Amino acid sequence: QVQLMESGGGLVQAGGSLRLSCAASGTIFALNIMGYYRQAPGKQRELVARISAGGGADYADSVKGRATISRDQINHSVYLLMNNLKPEDTGVYFCNAHHVRLRTDSWGQGTQVTVSS
Repeated sequence: QVQLMESGGGLVQAGGSLRLSCAASGTIFALNIMGYYRQAPGKQRELVARISAGGGADYADSVKGRATISRDQINHSVYLLMNNLKPEDTGVYFCNAHHVRLRTDSWGQGTQVTVSS
């Protein structure tokens, strides 16, 4: 069973930075595209950033230039660093593991990020 343990959320002032971490277990890490999604109140869950095993990354337009996603193949972890946070970045951030062969998705429990203006 895939487990994704998230940490790093919290309350941050606008313009500040935050680093989210997600540790994966129960899966072959290298066979997963790892990513972060977020869900704001009353809105659908949306992709923030994702990274393949080879290191190729995609970002939502709203966070390009402010976010960096990285992965640690040894520790089976993925990290999302966000700078210059804005109130519209507020939401619950979910770690995601997409298994490229099984085409299944696993989700973390979510961590709250609140950006105050």
